Amino acid sequence: MSKQEYTITIYTENHIGLLTRIATIFSRRKINIESFNTSPSEIESVFRFTIVINTTEEFVKKLCRQIERQVEVLRAYYNTNEEIIWQEMALYKVPTKIIAETVKVERLLREYGAKVVVIRTDFTIFEVTGHREETEKFIKVLEQYNLIEFVRSARIAIIKASEGFHKKLKEFESSEHGEKQFENKFLTSKEKIFTM
Repeated sequence: MSKQEYTITIYTENHIGLLTRIATIFSRRKINIESFNTSPSEIESVFRFTIVINTTEEFVKKLCRQIERQVEVLRAYYNTNEEIIWQEMALYKVPTKIIAETVKVERLLREYGAKVVVIRTDFTIFEVTGHREETEKFIKVLEQYNLIEFVRSARIAIIKASEGFHKKLKEFESSEHGEKQFENKFLTSKEKIFTM
């Protein structure tokens, strides 16, 4: 089975120490995390982790099962890049004098989908939102103009076929004794969801 990039989405309760325990699951298995983001979800008091790894489907399936064994984890999903809409955000700091004298800034913004966040006499900060290839392409452009600093955010992702975890949570609460197994309408026809 070949390796590919997977995005794992985990819904959890907000508990101290959970982040460390989830990170430990990856480090024990010697899995390199490409990107890691945590944020509030559409449900109050429920948090959402978005983790990107490169592995096989068999392995990511086992990993999600392991993650779901954590008491505070409500659900863990995994998706290929084709099954999600995802973005990253990057900031670039360049000297204002050089950029103003040597570049048509409007053309630069239009061509690379960038926007100006800050303009000061000593530096200018640009922002690009998109896939990693797009943010990396802009680095190469700005390197010619003495790029001072670069930073990129972790991935954020929305599952294309998702009706939202909120609906799934309501279905679970209304099922008898919480024993119902969810049908995976979020992802593909493959079996990717596990009994809570």
